[in-house]
Amino acid sequence: MKKLMLTSVTSLLFTAALAGPTLAQAADKPAGTLVVYTSQAPEIAQQTMDAFKAAYPGIQVEWTRNGTTQLMNVLHTEMMSGKVKPDVLLVADAINLGALKKEKQLYAYQDAPVDHLKPAFYDRDKTFFGTKIIATVIAYNTQRAKPVNSWKALLNADNKGQIAMPSPLYSGAALYKLHTDITTPDIGWNFYKQLAALGIAPQGGNGPALKAVASGLDKYGVITDADIIRAKKQGSPIDLVYPEEGVSYVTEPVAIMKSVHNLPAAKAFVDFLLSEPGQKLVVQQGNRPVDDRIAAPEGFVPVDQIKLLTPDVEKAVADDAQVREQFTALFGG
Repeated sequence: MKKLMLTSVTSLLFTAALAGPTLAQAADKPAGTLVVYTSQAPEIAQQTMDAFKAAYPGIQVEWTRNGTTQLMNVLHTEMMSGKVKPDVLLVADAINLGALKKEKQLYAYQDAPVDHLKPAFYDRDKTFFGTKIIATVIAYNTQRAKPVNSWKALLNADNKGQIAMPSPLYSGAALYKLHTDITTPDIGWNFYKQLAALGIAPQGGNGPALKAVASGLDKYGVITDADIIRAKKQGSPIDLVYPEEGVSYVTEPVAIMKSVHNLPAAKAFVDFLLSEPGQKLVVQQGNRPVDDRIAAPEGFVPVDQIKLLTPDVEKAVADDAQVREQFTALFGG
């Protein structure tokens, strides 16, 4: 009888030992609600959230989409009230996230999977991480205009009122371009002064600027390359040029808020975006991945054939208010 009891106890302990890791793994699997603020286009954001939920079915995602500047305004209001809602931010540029880092509002994810990323594509303190490479280039309507190979070549009297541009007061990519340009000797503030003299009125985001060029309303545009390539594939009379002076680029970084409510789910979101499936999703969405082991979609010039201009993000954060003020003085709010 004693032997039988010992055998039964041993069997139970063995079964528990086998079940233990499984139960622990189940307990460790991220779950609950994840709140995301993003500036991705609505249809792209929906694809991103759906793919993440498929990979992590235990996580419910609540997401809000708006322009980067609008999201930052909402976030700062929440910070002032002490009721910050998002766990994660997925926005266009590193300048806005750099400002949040300076305010000590971002979580440093030291174990983030960055082995396959170039250091230029993520924050050295690991508070935000690039997910794709989006360059701002010259777009032109193929039925109304000829390609030009430089930013300076746009500044022609024939193009008066005929260049569509998003506003850096709304678009994160446009803000990044502005900060990049003004510290690039071949471009500088002079480029913007001459645009203003041509009656150019930057407004809104890349979407309206793209439509203006694709429809022929404007001859040229200063627009992100992925949007142009996507429109061209859909049959719009539009094409692009990477100017010889170089191009600014954003990496649509992801960051975890320091006030995060669900850290395991937030880490899982970052992990997914930087993973091979996440980077393949970037390609499926028509963007250039930040992981160079994965090929860009058809139509993209190889990244090593493009002159990428990188601003000093910390300087951009420090100068941002003054730069916005100077831009507003040139073009209005």
